[in-house]
Amino acid sequence: MSKKILIVDDAAFMRMMIKDILTKNGFEVVGEAADGAQAVEKYNELQPDLVTMDITMPEMDGIAALKAIKSADPKATVIMCSAMGQQAMVIDAIQAGAKDFIVKPFQADRVIEAIQKALG
Repeated sequence: MSKKILIVDDAAFMRMMIKDILTKNGFEVVGEAADGAQAVEKYNELQPDLVTMDITMPEMDGIAALKAIKSADPKATVIMCSAMGQQAMVIDAIQAGAKDFIVKPFQADRVIEAIQKALG
């Protein structure tokens, strides 16, 4: 059975890129969200196996959304997506419970590797 993934990024083209990588590799993208508040809502509604979460977003950033999702579901699997130069935020995200992080611009093999590792 294919794993269900929720993609969270405020940039539509980034969501499209990740979705393309995932669907080509046999994952099912069950939903997308453009900010952290939507991410928390969609997570609760869709119960995905994994979430790819952008760090920098309007409304609620990825770290706040990660904390909200983890408090509702401690077993949630979240991988953070960050641009170069956001190391401090990545450390915050890992401490808040993120399983891994991938750096933009995305490399398909790194995205798949991180997801497979996180889903263990």
